[in-house]
Amino acid sequence: MALMKAAVFVEKNRIVLNEKPIPDIGPLDALLRVTTTTICGTDVHILRGEYPVAKGLTVGHEPVGVIEKLGSQVQGFHEGQRVIAGAITPSGHSNACLCGCGSQDGVGTAHGFKAIGGWKFGNIIDGCQAEYVRVPDAMANLSPIPDQLSDEQVLMCPDIMSTGFSGAERGGVTLGDSVAVFALGPIGLCAVAGARLLGATTIIGVDTVAERISVARRMGADHIVDFRQGNVVEQIMALTGGRGVDVAIEALGTQATFEAALRVLRPGGTLSSLGVYSTDLHIPLGPFAAGLGDYRIITTLCPGGKERMRRLMEVVASGRVDVSPLVTHRMRLDDIEAAYQLFAHQRDGVMKVAITP
Repeated sequence: MALMKAAVFVEKNRIVLNEKPIPDIGPLDALLRVTTTTICGTDVHILRGEYPVAKGLTVGHEPVGVIEKLGSQVQGFHEGQRVIAGAITPSGHSNACLCGCGSQDGVGTAHGFKAIGGWKFGNIIDGCQAEYVRVPDAMANLSPIPDQLSDEQVLMCPDIMSTGFSGAERGGVTLGDSVAVFALGPIGLCAVAGARLLGATTIIGVDTVAERISVARRMGADHIVDFRQGNVVEQIMALTGGRGVDVAIEALGTQATFEAALRVLRPGGTLSSLGVYSTDLHIPLGPFAAGLGDYRIITTLCPGGKERMRRLMEVVASGRVDVSPLVTHRMRLDDIEAAYQLFAHQRDGVMKVAITP
């Protein structure tokens, strides 16, 4: 039995490099030889035991690689082809997909949660922080990488870019909008870029880390609010002349940022929530106008599937968005445990770590 190296969830606060069998594939699957992947904030939630997964699961959900083997019924691809697959892998034929919400393909009750959506890699099936990964429903999920793009240029597409952009898209950002983005981590930075692409003309980023603030300005932030320099809500209201923002994007996943995002909305504004919450969330009576403020609160699980990936890679290839500053560190899969320590504790100015098997 052929073995591979893989980052495996053992127990709370323990993800270790181990050996596992190279996955078998079914007729509609593909076996991908992973050439580059990365660590996501959601993986840190798994590491800390805040999001439960099965012991022994290979983690990771952002694969870039080369097709090693194709299932017998897969058409339109060839072995040796460079591809990515989204973090979300819809089948294309479920009720959720046919209703136009492929990101929720697979909704059910698992791990004590009401819904898991279409997030399978590193959640309910083995993920891609490994030398190989099985991609289910390959024809719906593999997307060829344009020859002129490197692995690192497309590394954000499977999750971070798709999620950040969808925060702006689902929030309904349009021409002339004012947008506040709470937390300028990789997802928040991509939300900034997405809001700019959709036509927002006043983009306010909220953070305090100098490196992130610098990248945010490059990606389209017009103003920065440093939460250590005073009341965030008051600063944003002052920047908007007391009007409030059209869309507030919450990209951290805490009660405090969610509540602040609600407080800075104009009447009838939209709170677009991207954060993964690890505790119960409460909606405060006052900022919610007792339910009478015509507010919208929407959530997003990053859109996946091959067409979404194709479009995101086209955005990168066009030069309209440069996500290369997000990759701040590069490490080998052999050093995955050290990479988790670096990323989980946000040391050395880390934003994203490119992991190469």
